[in-house]
Amino acid sequence: MDNTKYLKILAKQYPTPEEAATEIINLEAILSLPKGTEHFLTDVHGEYEQFEHVLKNGSGTVKRKIEAVLGEKSTAYKKRLATLIYYPQEKLELIKAEGINTNDWYKETIMDMVNVLKCVSSKYTRSKVRKAIPEEFRYVIEELITEKQEISDKEKYYKSIIDTIVRVGEADNIIIAISNLIQRMVVDHLHIVGDIYDRGPGPHKIMDTLCSYHSVDLVWGNHDVVWMGAAAGHPACIANVIRMSARYGNLNIIEDAYGINLLPLATFAMETYKNTDNSRFKLKETSSGEFVNASEIESEMYKAITVIQFKLEGEVIKRNPDFKMDDQLLLHKIDFDKKEVEINGKKYPLLECDFPTIDKNDPYRLSDEEEMIVKLLVKAFMHSERLKKHIKFLYKKGAMYRVYNGNLLYHGCVLLNEDGSFAHSDICGKDTYGKNLYELLEDYARKAYFSPIGSSDRIKGGDILWYLWCGPKSPLYGRDKMTTFERLFIADKETHKEKKDAYYSFIEESAEVADAILKEFGATGKYSRIINGHVPIEIKNGQTPIKAGGKVLMIDGGFSKAYHEKTGMAGYTLAIDSHGMWLVQHEKFESKAKAIAGETDILSDTLKVMDFDERMYVRDTDNGKRLMEEVADLEELLRAYQDGNLT
Repeated sequence: MDNTKYLKILAKQYPTPEEAATEIINLEAILSLPKGTEHFLTDVHGEYEQFEHVLKNGSGTVKRKIEAVLGEKSTAYKKRLATLIYYPQEKLELIKAEGINTNDWYKETIMDMVNVLKCVSSKYTRSKVRKAIPEEFRYVIEELITEKQEISDKEKYYKSIIDTIVRVGEADNIIIAISNLIQRMVVDHLHIVGDIYDRGPGPHKIMDTLCSYHSVDLVWGNHDVVWMGAAAGHPACIANVIRMSARYGNLNIIEDAYGINLLPLATFAMETYKNTDNSRFKLKETSSGEFVNASEIESEMYKAITVIQFKLEGEVIKRNPDFKMDDQLLLHKIDFDKKEVEINGKKYPLLECDFPTIDKNDPYRLSDEEEMIVKLLVKAFMHSERLKKHIKFLYKKGAMYRVYNGNLLYHGCVLLNEDGSFAHSDICGKDTYGKNLYELLEDYARKAYFSPIGSSDRIKGGDILWYLWCGPKSPLYGRDKMTTFERLFIADKETHKEKKDAYYSFIEESAEVADAILKEFGATGKYSRIINGHVPIEIKNGQTPIKAGGKVLMIDGGFSKAYHEKTGMAGYTLAIDSHGMWLVQHEKFESKAKAIAGETDILSDTLKVMDFDERMYVRDTDNGKRLMEEVADLEELLRAYQDGNLT
């Protein structure tokens, strides 16, 4: 566009020299502020209470600020204050029940909270802080946190405001408002590095929280994309979502949270599988990793959708030869008389072989009843308003990968050969690798939801979302196959193995490979790191989240309780502020109620990854670069005003 035309457009927003100059001054002030804190979470897997707790405490950032401001106070007092900030309404009720809420307690607590709020809000402009304060308390809180140089006896001034707050009965409301403000200010931007869905009971609650969070972005995990495919109406993705929900006893998420009617499936399952061998579906795994007896109808539904899934996946594999997944077509290799299946030329006995809807002559064909069930489920998933809202948010804020402030974020891996070079893929008929492969797959992932229903792009896009969930060259999955059939029906554990991509070997120690990946994706800053999820860190076996000479940070949150026995703790989160990066190792989270009553946190260790050579400011960030471009444009506009070229 001609520069004069651009300046004329910009002049509509800043119609006078004074307005342009004022905005330049404002932006320069913002650029000179310290960089805000970034908070990284991954693999939250539906564990809403633990997610909420980590979000509220900023992975220990709130506690660090309390210590910095109130270091001289007792440990017990600081623990209580931290819990009050995390859960103000619930904690106030307990404090009242204990009779601690005296006027003196209110006055001391509010003053200390104000001082913490001053500390956490110091990185922001007064305008940004003002906008975050609830309107009904804006004047009062702004007075409390604004330094009054002209007042000689400041302590008396602030004390009189707080005395009045307590006297008129607004202390509880002010405490709640300040607590929420501290939570809001302590983290400037949140990154979710994949896998919000499956296993835990509250992914919908996590999505509701994220939809209203002040500043957030996401990269997709393989458990997210299968839900995206389900919402797009892809039958194989829908079957996987229901099967996973049945496995973890979470069918209520589909029925109650998303309003999807599973009664037709339940009716079909009861009629078809009530007199069959359902022994492999009698147990369901809870989010705590325990196995409990499923009801008869749960077992029947679990088995019914599993068989439907295998059939639907067979059709996807057959219509996509570029997926190279023929080895996972197993239904036609079942010998129903001998009750065995052939895999890679070897025959294995089946633990269960009672499949009344599988036609031996055409095993991947849905029965008439199954076909009707699938059609009803597709319609129900596509018309769930709450699911639409959540999935559109995943598309709006999410991506396959992200480069943010010099760091490279992705969930699974970058596919590598055994020599550490980038592995090529000819999926979708294009020979691609690395960044180009990620972007090609993302393009199809978006077509799956936004292309016209029934179009070839939408069908292929849906197949790609399913492939990203479990395919052998899926960078979100990172294994050679998903052995669902084998784990369910074959005792020999050799068939259960899912070989990891070579990536996971190289990132243990190879800084060279990590540097090559960072360069491939354009993340080449001095402090650039790969921030990665997907694989739990087994700390009890000596594993560390810092890999490839410090170039890779594997921060699988380990939120799912099913992992705790294996890992020895509850995973890691990451924070980056203006001074450096640190990892936070989390203890197992028992419950929100215990955290409130016992004033317990879930932080066990903080590991400093690096200190920056110099403190980082907004001008050192991606947003700072955009603001500096705006300043340059505004200065050119101001010159045009001053030279008389614009009037």
